[in-house]
Amino acid sequence: MGDGGGGFLEVRDLDVFYGGIRALDGVSLHVEKGEIVSVIGANGAGKSTLLRAIASAKKVSKGQVTFQGQPMSVDSYKVVQSGITLVPEGRRVFSPLTVRENLMAGAFTRRNKAEIEQNLETVFSLFPRLKERLSQRAGTLSGGEQQMLAVGRALMSHPQLLMLDEPSLGLAPIIYDAMFDVFLRLNEELGMTILLVEQNAILALEMSDRAYVLATGRISLEGRGEELLEDPRVQASYLGITH
Repeated sequence: MGDGGGGFLEVRDLDVFYGGIRALDGVSLHVEKGEIVSVIGANGAGKSTLLRAIASAKKVSKGQVTFQGQPMSVDSYKVVQSGITLVPEGRRVFSPLTVRENLMAGAFTRRNKAEIEQNLETVFSLFPRLKERLSQRAGTLSGGEQQMLAVGRALMSHPQLLMLDEPSLGLAPIIYDAMFDVFLRLNEELGMTILLVEQNAILALEMSDRAYVLATGRISLEGRGEELLEDPRVQASYLGITH
């Protein structure tokens, strides 16, 4: 199933391969400015591949990604400069570096020191614990603190579109509930556009304006978050609800 044009982010007919395996097969979707859009699906459906392709961290075989009407660069650092940042699955903080060094690494494309410091204060307002751990090595943080740091590092690039890959993975419910509250604040208070890949389909659909279901590399369903929550096909396949 595809989409019409005109999106803030537009993905058209994307094909991505791993060796001879087609991971994405003609995927099309769009994200409008100010939306939260989620992509749900089973393990191996191609969700992470989709985000990595948008971020130019994975080569695209066919199709096109445009952001604010401009074709996406094949260089991942230019994608960050354009206003798109990916928080990868598994956090991937720089373990030997301190919290502050990790955060400053997120601002590598920026030059205005006053704006960088302002962003740092925004991150501390969202994640006060990071301010308490500034000089601590990232590898010694808890899993929840590392996820805060991974999101904080992404925010230091001052993104217009924040892409989140499985942010609840490995976290206790109380921690990921707090994390998703932060995502809602980013969207509602700062107007940040969010594209979310999330295994916890209920959590994702409840907070999303719209959502897509990815099945074996193809978009099988799309709609408003609350509509897909009530869809019997989604309930049976992804929410563990049978009628």
